[in-house]
Amino acid sequence: MTLRDPLIGTLLDGRYRVERRIAAGGMSTVYQGTDTRLDRVVALKVMHPSLAGDTAFTTRFIREAKAVARLAHPNVVNVFDQGADGGNVFLAMEYVPGRTLRDLLRDRGALSVRAALDILEPVLAALGAAHRAGLVHRDVKPENVLITDDGLVKVADFGLVRVLNAADGAATSTTSTTDTVLGTVSYLAPEQIRPGDETDQRVDVYAAGILLYEMLTGSRPHTGENPVQVMYRHLHEDVPAPSAAVPGVVAELDAIVAAACARDRAARPYDAVELLAALQRVRRLLTPAQLDAEPPASTRTSPRYPTSEPTSVITPAPGVERTSVLDVPPDLMEQLLTEPRPYDEPPPERTRRRERSALARRLPRKPLVWAAVLAALVLLVGGATYALSGALYGTVPGVLGKDRVEAQRILDGAGLHGRVAEVYSESVPAGQVIAADPGVGARTRKSDPVTLTVSRGPKRIAVPDLVGRPSAQAASTLAGAQLAAGTVTETFSDTVPEGSVISSSPAAGQQVPENTPVTLVVSKGMVAVPDVTGMTKEAAEKALQAAGFSMQSSGINLFGTGKVTSQSPAAGERRPQRTVVTVSFPFL
Repeated sequence: MTLRDPLIGTLLDGRYRVERRIAAGGMSTVYQGTDTRLDRVVALKVMHPSLAGDTAFTTRFIREAKAVARLAHPNVVNVFDQGADGGNVFLAMEYVPGRTLRDLLRDRGALSVRAALDILEPVLAALGAAHRAGLVHRDVKPENVLITDDGLVKVADFGLVRVLNAADGAATSTTSTTDTVLGTVSYLAPEQIRPGDETDQRVDVYAAGILLYEMLTGSRPHTGENPVQVMYRHLHEDVPAPSAAVPGVVAELDAIVAAACARDRAARPYDAVELLAALQRVRRLLTPAQLDAEPPASTRTSPRYPTSEPTSVITPAPGVERTSVLDVPPDLMEQLLTEPRPYDEPPPERTRRRERSALARRLPRKPLVWAAVLAALVLLVGGATYALSGALYGTVPGVLGKDRVEAQRILDGAGLHGRVAEVYSESVPAGQVIAADPGVGARTRKSDPVTLTVSRGPKRIAVPDLVGRPSAQAASTLAGAQLAAGTVTETFSDTVPEGSVISSSPAAGQQVPENTPVTLVVSKGMVAVPDVTGMTKEAAEKALQAAGFSMQSSGINLFGTGKVTSQSPAAGERRPQRTVVTVSFPFL
């Protein structure tokens, strides 16, 4: 007998009706619901009641809403509202009809290269927008990648988001103890496991590399009988090349996975933007046949909308893995951080080691001698090859975020030489390295230069002096100075000719960013004083007011029947508006 979910059918916060359960995670449950106020379908993410009373988790839950509200990106699931109803703390989010990447991998197994890139590129675009906004997702996995029915990819669940410290780029810790591991173990970067290690946007880069490996092979790179074994492998084993599992995977994608999943975060791409750029460069190098080749274990359905029945045998994809909080005992954490020991080895590796030892004991003494000689020769040839490779090739070290001089020094230490290209940047301080080509972690000939893109800091332009210039000429001058013509207002002036600029805002000489709109005040010139002689006082006052002037009179005008005999300024003279015109009446 299945117990009915008590939330289904209820109304949260007097507004959101809970319709059905979509998914359940380690910290929350997601429902499909209806916003009764706006009559639209929404996804309702409700924190588990057992965690709702925990201030730290509730704060993290609310932080997710605030963090995602800062992002306006088509590949990020929007958060509409956040609230609490009794013991239920919830988020109202955009409802995305479709499936998760986990569903797709479970149905198809490994994907073609084109399908994998079509999914990972928008994921990296979303993460790149978060990284540039100072946010780190920290829980990137197939369950949090949504694919709509029309093929749009969206990243969901910023529940573990962290805000980067603007000064040093590190994320402040939110775990309560040094031996608490928060996240999904198959996608944790090593620094997320080690107590006290600071984490930054490169943990998302690591998880994105795991995603790419999983899409290309249909399986996770690190598995184990329990979460601790998986964490151990993240700490002590490199992610294998996808081509080792699927021989058709090209070397360029092996290199992308190796760089993104480097255990030393300094060797990874700096953020999702840099990883996306590298991935797009690789895509341009591949032929249509390489992009569309189906891996041996996948089905032959459409790579973008895989909805038909399988037509070949599929290796079962891994099941759903929930985000969790793992309290690792200190003694076990110490074992995790040390070098491998026999009893730490997973059973398959332990069995293989025992078999190798038994085989060695059965070999006669003489073959062992020849085996040693052969091994020495192999090592000699291999060592010579490695030495030659090391003399010709080098790995681009971590230089992103370093100042220009230090980056050159780091390259020199790696046996590489660099050349510098400078660009303006609104976000990176002047003198710091924004990008490297080839990217960080890539192998390159030592004879080829590594191009360092260095920030020149924000581009600033001096507002030109536009006073006295005709408005059309002023607009042309602004365009030539890479500024924009802003709002134009007109006013009368007795010093600036009609149609010419009286002033600008920002004023001439101020330093402003490129394409800043500059507001102009343009002269309407002066107005000719109308002829009011011979008019009654009432008619003269109306005529002057209509032209923008005011009137004062002299003389005696009994009963208002007298006529104006003279005026000053005289009729036809040009004067600024609001000038006082004196009119005279006959003295009786």
